[in-house]
Amino acid sequence: MTDKPILEVQDLSCHFVVKRDLLGRAKARVQAVDDVSLRLMPGETLAVVGESGCGKSTLGRLMMRLIEPTTGQVFLDGEDITALSHAELRARRRHVQLIFQDPYASLNPRMTIAETIAEPLKLYNILPASKRRARVNELLKLVGLRPEQANRYPNEFSGGQRQRVVIARALASEPKAIVCDEAVSALDVSIQSQILNLLKDLQARLGLAFIFISHDLSVVKHISDRIAVMYLGKLVELGTAEQIFAEPRHPYTRALLSSIPVAAARTVRPPATERLEGDLPSPIAPPSGCRLHTRCPHAREDCKSVPMVLEATEDGHANACPFWRELPLADLGLSGREGRDPRLEALFAAFERFAEQGRATP
Repeated sequence: MTDKPILEVQDLSCHFVVKRDLLGRAKARVQAVDDVSLRLMPGETLAVVGESGCGKSTLGRLMMRLIEPTTGQVFLDGEDITALSHAELRARRRHVQLIFQDPYASLNPRMTIAETIAEPLKLYNILPASKRRARVNELLKLVGLRPEQANRYPNEFSGGQRQRVVIARALASEPKAIVCDEAVSALDVSIQSQILNLLKDLQARLGLAFIFISHDLSVVKHISDRIAVMYLGKLVELGTAEQIFAEPRHPYTRALLSSIPVAAARTVRPPATERLEGDLPSPIAPPSGCRLHTRCPHAREDCKSVPMVLEATEDGHANACPFWRELPLADLGLSGREGRDPRLEALFAAFERFAEQGRATP
């Protein structure tokens, strides 16, 4: 792993106009993403977590410039892609691909699987037409499908198989990074484990980097190297998976981890120690200072004026609560394996054994 990031965003913001006056001037804006800075290193999985509506998916699309940022910059291999024309961006975009949440809606029902996977090969002129079918067959094998399935249509596949097709299409352009937007949330638990282990295996074999957007913290703990926690468009905590689960510092992160369901027979951690009160504020008019202060059980008067700014300690663990050292200890019991969903844990282990057996077979 090099010290040069594949993807980097600096001071990235995206505000959507939701109301205009009679002269067309903006009167109200949704602050979907506000002043976010992140780095994705080669071969790394960076998870982005938070409640629905916190800006996770918008951030992923901003990284690919599928949405134009209001302010800030996006760098791909050190090049500022926010300054590129659409023609120039099209050539660069082959290096960053997207796996959508719904594998059926992201596939054209009138195109065969072969046509779908071959589309990036044609779009980016990667291979001549005579060699595309052979490459499609290679990609199908790579994601665990059979070449004879290439002439079928999406409706002939299960949800897990369709997601494998989407992954094969994303790999066709030979990307360096893939944005996984809730890539397994629409799948059954058993299929989730297959897809996650497939992603991990592809990462090890091809050196891919992932932005893994999810609200399922059990899945995030299994697959991520680092975790970025978002709340109302802002980053509130950033650290390694071990740091986030063993020592969550921001009250919002602690509340998220407290909400992870644990089977009663395997519960070794105390009941939830952090709870948020009230509803999520409107992103049109977010609270001043710390945006969590209207719901935080540890809020004080200063929180209404102190801005949310990530500050890192020597170990690289950053969070946006300046009072985190004064918070009461929260033993969430998530530093070990007990933090995982036990159903997923057993399935992960089984599929990892099968994968090891497959790699050992000559």
